[in-house]
Amino acid sequence: MSTAPTGYHASDGAAYEWFLGRWTQRLAEPFIRFADLPPDGGVLDVGCGTGSVALALARLRAPGRVAAIDQAEPYIAFARQRLGAERVRFDVGEAGALPYGDGDFVGVLSQLVLNFVPSAIAAVREMRRVTRPGGILAAAIWDFRGGLTYQRLFWDTASGIDPGAAVARDRLFSHPLALPDGLVELWREAGLRDVERASLTIRMDYADFADYWEPLLGGQGPVGTYVRNLAPVLREAVEERVRAAYLSGAPDGPRPLTATAWAVRGAVP
Repeated sequence: MSTAPTGYHASDGAAYEWFLGRWTQRLAEPFIRFADLPPDGGVLDVGCGTGSVALALARLRAPGRVAAIDQAEPYIAFARQRLGAERVRFDVGEAGALPYGDGDFVGVLSQLVLNFVPSAIAAVREMRRVTRPGGILAAAIWDFRGGLTYQRLFWDTASGIDPGAAVARDRLFSHPLALPDGLVELWREAGLRDVERASLTIRMDYADFADYWEPLLGGQGPVGTYVRNLAPVLREAVEERVRAAYLSGAPDGPRPLTATAWAVRGAVP
């Protein structure tokens, strides 16, 4: 399956890795440290994409103790070919209907996916079901509105010349889970205890404008879908304006752009 019910286009694992996966790898380790999972027992990565969190977990835990699931078959196929993948059980399936037994895991993580599933509360209740009492659930979502520089630069610039970009931007930036208390409220609604929130910041180090722009042409996620569907003339106009915003009056070259995610953790009663 290549497109989630919410419209997240997920058709090419290599394209996703270039577009975002290289940065989700940077977020994975601080996210795992924040989650502070129990040291023993199996753990699950829900919405694993191309495997950033799952593979980081596999480096920290005993073989055979990490499972990962995503509904995008191309992403799972890519993840299964990555270094260390033999230490992870990768499955294809939906967050709202996990194919695991009650209490199978001591911890469940979900990075950058809950705002794209059909029902976040249904997904979290499934995550809770497969976690044993006392186990930990943790999730992270980009702070689109205030902390994701590369998308803020793109969407605000494109919105100045295309109303369609403004519609896409507003849908992403106003999503309840992307707001400061969104995940906290979701965790409490799911009945988790000892709920904690944090913000996690990484840097996206782009070598030059081409390194920023060309991954968007791979058609992955909301940004890639928007760019892919533009008429050629409008795409050229958007590229020109976004390039000017990226350069900001300086020569082309490296730009270390900050990216912040809201994170939450809680325990199963």
